[in-house]
Amino acid sequence: MKILFATPELAPWMKSGGLGEISWSLPAALHEAGMDVCILAPAYAPLLAAFPDARQVAEFAHPGGSLLSARLLEAKADNGVRLLLIDCPGYYVRAGSAYLDGAGNDFSDNHLRFGLLSRIAALLAGSASPLRWHPDVLHCNDWPCGLAPAYLHFMGGAAAPTVMSIHNLAFQGIFQADRLEALGLPPAAFAIDGVEFWDKLSFMKAGLHYAQRIITVSPRYAEEIQTEEFGYGFAGLLRWRREDLTGILNGIDMRAWDPATDLYLPRHYEFAHLKGKDANKTALRQRLGLEPATSCPLLGVVSRITHQKGLDLLADIGEEIALLPAQLALLGSGDKHLEAALTELAGRHPGRFSVTLGYDEGLAHQIEAGSDIFLMPSRFEPCGLNQMYSLRYGTPPVVRATGGLADTVVDCNEETLADGTANGFAFTEPSAQVLLETIRRALSAWHDKALWRKLQRNGMLLDFGWAKAAEAYRMIYAGLAKRKKADRAHSPAAPDKAGTAA
Repeated sequence: MKILFATPELAPWMKSGGLGEISWSLPAALHEAGMDVCILAPAYAPLLAAFPDARQVAEFAHPGGSLLSARLLEAKADNGVRLLLIDCPGYYVRAGSAYLDGAGNDFSDNHLRFGLLSRIAALLAGSASPLRWHPDVLHCNDWPCGLAPAYLHFMGGAAAPTVMSIHNLAFQGIFQADRLEALGLPPAAFAIDGVEFWDKLSFMKAGLHYAQRIITVSPRYAEEIQTEEFGYGFAGLLRWRREDLTGILNGIDMRAWDPATDLYLPRHYEFAHLKGKDANKTALRQRLGLEPATSCPLLGVVSRITHQKGLDLLADIGEEIALLPAQLALLGSGDKHLEAALTELAGRHPGRFSVTLGYDEGLAHQIEAGSDIFLMPSRFEPCGLNQMYSLRYGTPPVVRATGGLADTVVDCNEETLADGTANGFAFTEPSAQVLLETIRRALSAWHDKALWRKLQRNGMLLDFGWAKAAEAYRMIYAGLAKRKKADRAHSPAAPDKAGTAA
């Protein structure tokens, strides 16, 4: 099968969170499983620098509406996956992240930047594609690709069926209704059964309405987003489409995240020989200026510093954590007020707490390896990756039982210890005091060395690789491709001159 995988992020060159990593790892797993995968992404400056020999394969002189013209470049990654990069410097070569400028504000033309991504994805999946390679399925990821199924609907003609993946429903790509014309969508698209959402235009709504299948990144999250609490206004639509909605748990890159071979670690270790983990804790304390306390557990956090991630709960109990006693190593960035509160907390407890703002790949690996306990008190978490990294590194996590956290972390209690599934600690109420109680429960288990080794090994023996997820995606793709073949005779091609071969 031929899969066009459209994404606004691609690690390691441009990522704001888990989507970037998944957009690299999942296509690689699909490729290894025998599928012909092309990743479609904006040609950000780091990607252009990484693939200087990328060749032009198409040109889109007038993609529609007020969208800028673009070239399509092709390159091949070291793992064999092909890349199609949308070269439009006016949209994609600028300072900042994929979505935000250097000051942390949304780019004012994000509707056009990701409208172009969606439009070209649709053109490549439709009958007017300028390429000889035609996908069997178009896989769209999060709101920046959400208009692609809508474009295909209004283009008409034979087209690849679409999958819409929800990585975080809280981000919905909402813009003023008057942006419709600039995006090249007809007035008929602005309807309840279309892209309209509370009198505004929503990229996410477009994908949820027009895509043939909807996938979330964990089974629990697929259930949660059908409730008013987690549905962010789309619960009714998702309940209506529940037969087309599937939750597939993300995997992780088991080669990049392996304590036995991790190049970022000063000492390697594995589940049968955990002494090397203590050496990593010593090295982490030295790097961060923490006291070399032998009887004080070290808590780790690698996260966006936001309300969603529950980092405000952690800030609220900082003084209590210091008195447990425990140390804290935190890496992340996000909300400026929360950053300031956590930095101030670290300043009041030098040698006990360390807060590093920003992102450092090496330090992230070292925190996973050097910490005793990993904290993820998220209010909601579609999937989460760090809890899986933590389990793999013998660092039992403390999590709120939501989304993918609930699908991967099994709370330590008498029953789960007896059946051998316990691997961490979970709580349900999103409150600072319940988080503190759960941390205390984890510390009590940490002091029982035999119990702790059992938890560590239970987690380290789990397989979080992509093979199982890749097979689940393959089955969904195959079902859509079969439906496409059945419908092909009833879908006359419609001309579209927006894309011309170079």
